[in-house]
Amino acid sequence: MSLRDTIIAQITAQGPMRLDDYISTCLLHPTAGYYTTRPPFGKQGDFITAPEISQMFGELIGLALAQSWLDQGAPARFALLELGPGRGTLIADILRATKAVKGFHEAAQITLMEASPALRAEQAATLAGHTPAWIDTIEALPELPVFAVANEFFDALPIRQFVRDGDRWRERQVGVQDGTLVFGLGPAQSQPALAARLDDTKDGDMVEDCPSAAPILSTLAARIASHAGAALVFDYGDWRSLGDTLQAVQNHATTDPLTAPGMADLTAHVDFEALFAAATPLATCSRITPQGVFLERLGITARAQALAENLSGEALDTHIAAHRRLTHPQEMGNLFKTFGIVPHGAPMLPGLET
Repeated sequence: MSLRDTIIAQITAQGPMRLDDYISTCLLHPTAGYYTTRPPFGKQGDFITAPEISQMFGELIGLALAQSWLDQGAPARFALLELGPGRGTLIADILRATKAVKGFHEAAQITLMEASPALRAEQAATLAGHTPAWIDTIEALPELPVFAVANEFFDALPIRQFVRDGDRWRERQVGVQDGTLVFGLGPAQSQPALAARLDDTKDGDMVEDCPSAAPILSTLAARIASHAGAALVFDYGDWRSLGDTLQAVQNHATTDPLTAPGMADLTAHVDFEALFAAATPLATCSRITPQGVFLERLGITARAQALAENLSGEALDTHIAAHRRLTHPQEMGNLFKTFGIVPHGAPMLPGLET
């Protein structure tokens, strides 16, 4: 039985499915989920993330985290954490770039928060020679300072969608019609968590909520505040959710989110306001900064020029294209944004100082 058939059978028996439940099933079903059954990254997968585009991305992030570690007194033990580490490319680049930072590797306990057994196996292979530890939840972090990165992590968390109806909201659900999965709306209900959105929306407007994002970030910010550390968050999205941003990607092209459950990646734009609201009572957050601006501040152009000296032909063309893709305003440079988190009173991460 396909995952589509399984979902249809469940809806037929139990009624319409909440969107976040549908997304979770599509991505993490133990035997048919997207992340549990296939390698999603790179040219052979369905999409390419910044670490897969160029080593420069991870190198600069690694050096920024290492500088923050030094600025905070170089704690003798700390968790070097990545949330949703993919194939392990980013953390591997971070480790390579920081190899010469005295004491950094000896102090680091590589910690990876990953739900997919298949991706954990890839990460282990990528990090051969290192001894990473995996955790299932942010609450399982070791009681240590934590220097963390989350690249395209929050956009993959399941969302709920609500359509305004007067002073109430109708939740978007997945149902079945004539044997086909379809979107529909539940009954109008009060949603106290969305009370503030009545001021900036009108009837028929859709807003999105990611129930698990704020608890994860608040737990991470609390650990940084109490034990020292820093975090860098990279993702695409806006300050405040408005409209339908759910998208499915298969073979590097967008597709219908309901067509082939478990066969496509499902993501949505990140609501940065919600992330800030979760972190700022606990720690200091930088301004949201376009990815391209951040990388330029860290010296990506100089690094690109240095790497280009040993390249020619197609390799050089690919390298130049990678630099452009990461930084140009019309590519990932403006679409993707970053912000940093540090303890109150600590120096902000390089590239994000006000």
